[in-house]
Amino acid sequence: MADVSHHRGDLAGHPDASEMQARYERVLGGRDVVLVDGPVFLVGLYCAASPWIVHYAAAQPALTTHNLILGIAIALLAVGFTVTPERMYGLSGAMCAIGVWMIISPWIVGTGADAGVIWNNIIIGALTFLLGATCVAVTSKSRRAT
Repeated sequence: MADVSHHRGDLAGHPDASEMQARYERVLGGRDVVLVDGPVFLVGLYCAASPWIVHYAAAQPALTTHNLILGIAIALLAVGFTVTPERMYGLSGAMCAIGVWMIISPWIVGTGADAGVIWNNIIIGALTFLLGATCVAVTSKSRRAT
């Protein structure tokens, strides 16, 4: 019977190794922050749903609408990071600005927000800012390397 088993080994000696590596880089688009997309999406979903999770939708209608719109915007940024990363990671700085705005918004948009609402927005804002800053740092590092 013929030996049809494939021997596992290093692909460095493969004649198409450089072409396969170049194709792999093109498919990923040079993405170094692939692990950030999911958390950004989850923060956006939580931000949009937080008025009903924390139970302030009726007491703070302006802040409810505000968090719903910004949550959808953050989730859409995450989808954009996933679909067209090379074009969307330029908006990482905007995500940092959204994070800062989320932190101060209970005092500007809300009316007499209680501690739970304030802490909810501070945590969402801090996470959004940190994820945006991570994207900015990794993107600028990868641009310097090229």
